[in-house]
Amino acid sequence: MAESKSVVVASLIANGSIAVMKFVGFLLTGSAAMLSETYQSVSDTGNQIFLLFGLRYSKRRADRDHPFGYGKAQFFYAFLVSVLLFGVAGIESARKGYETLVGGGSFHVTNATIPVIELTLSGAQISYAVLLFAIAFESWALKKAYDGIKVQIDEHNWSGLREAFRKTSDVTTLTALTEDSIALAGATIGIVGIYLTEKTGNAMYDGIAALLIGLLLMGFAVALAWQNKRLLLGESLPADAEQRLRDIVTDAEGVERLVDFRTVYFGPEEIVVTADVAFDSTLGADGIDARISEIKRQLTAAEPQIRKAYLEPQT
Repeated sequence: MAESKSVVVASLIANGSIAVMKFVGFLLTGSAAMLSETYQSVSDTGNQIFLLFGLRYSKRRADRDHPFGYGKAQFFYAFLVSVLLFGVAGIESARKGYETLVGGGSFHVTNATIPVIELTLSGAQISYAVLLFAIAFESWALKKAYDGIKVQIDEHNWSGLREAFRKTSDVTTLTALTEDSIALAGATIGIVGIYLTEKTGNAMYDGIAALLIGLLLMGFAVALAWQNKRLLLGESLPADAEQRLRDIVTDAEGVERLVDFRTVYFGPEEIVVTADVAFDSTLGADGIDARISEIKRQLTAAEPQIRKAYLEPQT
């Protein structure tokens, strides 16, 4: 949880600072790509606030209305982020790019003088500086997010980022990693678009860059929404991890048969296990209670993410 929060805070600082600078670059050039980048950074800044709210809300203690706690709040707010990323940043960026391509667009160059050092730069040069700074800052935020995911990859022995994307329940870190990756790609596309437009005088390249940024945002937003949907609906542990837990129950002393076994995520790294177990008929009530307590101990030792384990004896 602490790692997730530090990742989100790093992204919030990066995106908030960059959003202001990108908007200045847009005002000086009228670049569609810079406006798309501004949309993205503003959206990302708002998204980080949502993620922080989800982190805080999920810490609330379980109560009568929510007996399993509020862990799924992170799934909801991460899903909300994917909707905003698609609807605000993605669609608006793509729309601006399309309008530039169809209407010809405009790309003006306004000089600006940096105080104190009295250095005069063109709008395009300032845009380059802003986007290069964005790349540096986003690289720092991406490194923080990657380190958070890498801990999980090593812990669960996943093959890499692709498997982590499919299996992780830490949607907060996953969302930050995705947004920072898109931001890096978008800034690179923006630099290329502005450079080609400046050199050729044709705003078409600027429009193409904005359109590509918008499509990139929408594509990743859909992927994020899909990943959050699986957890909101109540996803079980991966098959191999669940089988290891099944084997613990099946092989436990006094167990004749495992009738039913289920796992579900009720929050990032918060798993609930339920099992219907047929015990040896010669065990008395005290013997069955002792076996249930031992099985629960073995389950939580094998999978520390288990918060609740319910074992129901069957006759």
